[in-house]
Amino acid sequence: MSTTPRASSAIPGEPAHLGSVLAHHPELASQFMDLYGTFWGSDVLSARLKEIARMRNARVTECGFCRNVRFEKAVGEGLGEDVLDDITDGYETSGKLTDAEKAVLKFTDALIFDPDLLTGDARVALQKHLSAEQIAELGMGITLFLALAKALITMGLEPETMERTVLPTPEPVQREATE
Repeated sequence: MSTTPRASSAIPGEPAHLGSVLAHHPELASQFMDLYGTFWGSDVLSARLKEIARMRNARVTECGFCRNVRFEKAVGEGLGEDVLDDITDGYETSGKLTDAEKAVLKFTDALIFDPDLLTGDARVALQKHLSAEQIAELGMGITLFLALAKALITMGLEPETMERTVLPTPEPVQREATE
C-alpha cells in the first residue's frame, strides 16, 4: 500500500491525512463525519459487531490505518485481540467467534467480494441473528468501511508505521442551533 500522499493537505504546514485532505471541502467533510458518527452512535447494532465487520474489511483491503485502529465502544463491549486475531480467511471454523459474528463476517465478505456468498445457509444465519434494521445498518457500515479504506489507500494516506491504537468512537458532528 502507498504511504506517499497522492492528495494535498488543505491546511498549511500540516501533512496530508484524511482530515487535512477533506478540509478542501469543509461542508462535505462535516456531512461525511456526521454520517460516520451517526452510524457509530446508533445502537441498533452493537459496536462489537460493527467493529468485527470493520476489521474484516481492513484485513481484506490491507488498509494499514484501519487494521491498527480500535474504537473504544467496541473494546468496552469486550472485543479483544484474541477474537480479532480470528478474523482471517477461515474464520468460519473459529472457536472464539460467535455464530452471529460469523454471520456478520459472511455478510461483509458478500459485500466486498461476491453477493452470491450470501445465499442459502449464510442468508438464513444472518437473518437468524440480525433483524432487518440491523442488516440495513450493517450494510451501510460495511459500505462506509470499504469506501474509507479504498480512499486512504488510493490517496496514499496510510501511515508508514502505526502502533495499535484505541480511538474514541466517532460521534455525530455537533452543530450550533440556528434560530
